[in-house]
Amino acid sequence: MKVGILGGGQLGMMLAEAAEQLAIETLVLDPKPDAVAGRVTRHLAADWGDATALDALAACDVVTYEFENVPSETVERLVARVPVHPSPRSLVVSGDRLREKTLFRELGIETAPFAVVDDRAGLDRAIAEVGLPAVLKTRRFGYDGKGQAVLRSAADVEPAWQALGSQALILEGFVDFDREVSVGAARGRDGRTVFWPATENVHVDGILHLSRAPAEQVSEALFARAVEGLEAVMAKLDYVGVLVVEFFQQGEHLIANEMACRVHNSTHWTIEGAATSQFENQIRAVAGLPLGSTATPRPAAMVNLVGELRDLSPLDGERDVFVHVYGKSPEPGRKLGHVTILADTRAELEARIAKVLAVVGDRAAGG
Repeated sequence: MKVGILGGGQLGMMLAEAAEQLAIETLVLDPKPDAVAGRVTRHLAADWGDATALDALAACDVVTYEFENVPSETVERLVARVPVHPSPRSLVVSGDRLREKTLFRELGIETAPFAVVDDRAGLDRAIAEVGLPAVLKTRRFGYDGKGQAVLRSAADVEPAWQALGSQALILEGFVDFDREVSVGAARGRDGRTVFWPATENVHVDGILHLSRAPAEQVSEALFARAVEGLEAVMAKLDYVGVLVVEFFQQGEHLIANEMACRVHNSTHWTIEGAATSQFENQIRAVAGLPLGSTATPRPAAMVNLVGELRDLSPLDGERDVFVHVYGKSPEPGRKLGHVTILADTRAELEARIAKVLAVVGDRAAGG
């Protein structure tokens, strides 16, 4: 069995590592010559449309991807020759915020109010419909807080338009939420689906900082509604692979924000914290293997290492603390690694989180 992976960042690297544990060969395509997945598997440093590289991927048994922004032309050329999972339609929907929100609405999944923005007059119409405060976002290529601007008053409208108005946009109503949570699932070729517990997430400057699982404030009934929503999405898209949906939580309401048709940063804790990680189940799903258990026996947390790496040696040998460094060069806003933390109790977990943050820097506290 050989799995082709579109994208060679840290997600592609961790997918390749999981595949190796299953004795599955991988091949990564990424235009960047220093793509970190090349450290652990064969890397084709070629353009997305390179015919020779696409021939090599088409010779794999199945192809998957690590991010949504793969050119549609690349996927179309591959899907005619080799199975591609998740489905190309999933890629199209998750890569466009308007399509994504529209799908949620069609399936009865609650979202913030939204309106399409095609021009400056359209922005005014959208504001009249949605109201302020609101968030103006690019429909495509937005991640980690990029491609969006908060409109709190009329004075914010023109600067936001000047910054973002050269592309297709969507205006979303601002959600005053209690917390942000994400729910991850994996669906096999046979339609069997497994779910990891809900994860509570803390973002700083639009970039994930800290995740805790299972999320304490998510009731069984609320989680069941999230599961029902994800199952509806996956059935609609004939989905195979890992799907993660991010929600805003307001009391006993979950408001869908966006979905990722791939492995996701907020579920990295599953590598050590769950019986089967998101990366292993992604490989299992696309390869047609039985899905592994998502049992999570202990509380877990994940801290992102962003922008720069401090001296991590104080964490060496620390019990139930696992450091992952991706091998990427430091750069503001760049995810350079993560730390997974496990514990027997929630109080013990919080104490270990504090110890880790004292070493790596608590971005939420400006440290």
